[in-house]
Amino acid sequence: MQAFQNTRTRYLFEAVTCGSVRAAAEKLAIVPSAVSRQISLLEEELGLALLERHRTGVVPTEAGQLILDYHRQHTAHQHDMLAKVDALRGLHSGSVSVVSGEGFAQELMEGPIRQFRLQHPGVSVSLEIYGTTEIMRRVREDAAEIGLVYYPPADSHITARGAARQPMHAIVHPRHPLANASQTTLQALTQWPIALLQGVYGIRQLVEYAEQADKIRLSPALTSNLISVLTRFVTTGQGVSLLPPCAITAELAQGSVRAIPVDNAAFQDAEMQLITRTGRYLSPAANRFLQYCMQGLQAFHTRPTELQRA
Repeated sequence: MQAFQNTRTRYLFEAVTCGSVRAAAEKLAIVPSAVSRQISLLEEELGLALLERHRTGVVPTEAGQLILDYHRQHTAHQHDMLAKVDALRGLHSGSVSVVSGEGFAQELMEGPIRQFRLQHPGVSVSLEIYGTTEIMRRVREDAAEIGLVYYPPADSHITARGAARQPMHAIVHPRHPLANASQTTLQALTQWPIALLQGVYGIRQLVEYAEQADKIRLSPALTSNLISVLTRFVTTGQGVSLLPPCAITAELAQGSVRAIPVDNAAFQDAEMQLITRTGRYLSPAANRFLQYCMQGLQAFHTRPTELQRA
């Protein structure tokens, strides 16, 4: 059986994940020649080419993909072992890694993270903000233990630990003509300038699906990859937007915006979900943090129609 050094698989993993040897070297804080050398030694040990180099970067060969899969599985088993060690140690130390969409960050900080840190000051929390696709990837590949995501695609490698239905709403200024409406439609929203999220976000994907269902094409006056920009567009009276109430709980509570239900079948069953990788053994700290999220996030306890009255 061919032997090789486990430690070298990380250099291959980082080169493929980062897209190039140079980018991997920057991430690892070493010179590119050191990364190339470790990958070359791994190829020599296995007697197979593991990378193909193109103008746009590097991609794994079939053998390289096998090594990448092995690296991910080995890392996952290591995480599980450390989580079990943490269980023996208790909640006096350790860490929790969380990835979420931007719209959840403020509520996470003011609720679950704050309460968790008060009760477990020795445990550190990492919170990183990404779009839906990247959140799913990071949880699936064990780069993060917990994800909080809106309208995620189906994935057999992902398990929802908690879910709350959060239909998309029209977000309007309190003095907007729609502010007191019981509901609206996409067709009605075409009367005003609209700001929409762009990029690989569940919110934008859901809007596009709703446009197809209603055979309507919205022409945004503003697009942004930040929910805060869309919210500011509304609060400054420039127009309307489309967002789930769970992404703007603070603004709804302050009364700076109103959330109006939209009569569109595509919007009705959208959910926010707390996710982990299927089969992953979570550390006691991560399990406890999940409980804080379920208890502290408003969407898990409040119906969307109640949020707009807050």
